[in-house]
Amino acid sequence: MSTTTAPAESADQASLLKQPKAVWAVAFASVIAFMGIGLVDPILKPIGEQLHASPSQVSLLFTSYMLVTGVAMLITGVVSSRFGAKKTLLGGLAIIVVFSALAGMSGSVGEIVGFRAGWGLGNALFIATALATIVGAASGGVARAIILYEAALGIGIATGPLVGGVLGSISWRGPFFGVAVLMAFAFVLIVVMLPESPKPTHHTSLAAPFKALRHRGLLTVGITALLYNYGFFTLLAYTPFPLNMSAYSIGFIFFGWGLMLAIASVFLAPRLQRAFGTLPMMAAALVLFAIDLGVMAAFTENKVVLIVGVVLAGLFLGVNNTLITETVMISSPVERSTASAAYSFVRFVGGAAAPYLAGKLGEHSIHIPFWVGAACTLAAVFVLLSGRKVLAHIDDHDPAPHSIDEAEAITVGD
Repeated sequence: MSTTTAPAESADQASLLKQPKAVWAVAFASVIAFMGIGLVDPILKPIGEQLHASPSQVSLLFTSYMLVTGVAMLITGVVSSRFGAKKTLLGGLAIIVVFSALAGMSGSVGEIVGFRAGWGLGNALFIATALATIVGAASGGVARAIILYEAALGIGIATGPLVGGVLGSISWRGPFFGVAVLMAFAFVLIVVMLPESPKPTHHTSLAAPFKALRHRGLLTVGITALLYNYGFFTLLAYTPFPLNMSAYSIGFIFFGWGLMLAIASVFLAPRLQRAFGTLPMMAAALVLFAIDLGVMAAFTENKVVLIVGVVLAGLFLGVNNTLITETVMISSPVERSTASAAYSFVRFVGGAAAPYLAGKLGEHSIHIPFWVGAACTLAAVFVLLSGRKVLAHIDDHDPAPHSIDEAEAITVGD
């Protein structure tokens, strides 16, 4: 048994790494884009202290960002189907460059919250298009493309807090200007390495994401993500406050979390999926994440427990994120970009509520935000299992590899 498994795994790894240059360009830009999510995490407390804002007010930096990202996901298909993948990616990056720089020049929390909303618009245009582009262009099929995408997510989220901690230890404005510079570099990378898009022949309607949600499988996965994203963004946006540590320390802790997320996404998720199946592993990962949040709720005063809980959460979320993203792409008979937009709209809108509510609840009791996050994550498990009949086909799906010509065609004008 072992003599045949090792060569097969080696071949899988070789296939994963042998990708068209356009895939690597978008994946690298995705790393930088996802850095922007965690880059501000270490500076939440410094912003509150220096601009005299409460935790719930500072948490609005995440809420405005996620809310606009979620709503804007509804127009990403309309935009990309009219202007093509490359122009949509570049437009998203340009918007992020402008608004992250403006956030760095802000003089109040209100201004930062507003500019983070604009940042969310650019983020939506980039993320939805990047996922569809990587899935369409990667050789080796959907599963390997999702692994690449989740690896980019994990690396970006892992390095974002660390870079944010280093820059934030100098000034809370540093991470915002850092994002602007990195996004400008990503803009140049996409211009040079991604092929020009021909004029798309098929236009996606504004109603397409809503119609896609009529499919029970996609709706089930979307609601599942909405609920566990509440726990996810409670962890991301609220934990820095009870930790009450320096920007660099917070950055290093969340670097460990993101590193675990990347490792779980790339290495653990595929193996566990083959061994136990997609739905059982998604449910198990969510249950473990809920337990993790529950322990953090019970021992919120203990910084060691919080630190260990944050890092362990990366493993559970990494497994779940990979499997749920792959499930989205094959859960309904609609275009990948439309499925991605519909799913992202639901999950980001759900995630938008968590930072503000967690901050408000935390002003009354530091334990309550984690308890609520744990409850929402457990609810996600019940929603997922309620749809197991309509999602039963996902483990039977065997995506065929794309040819280079097909990959290029999907890349430049899906």
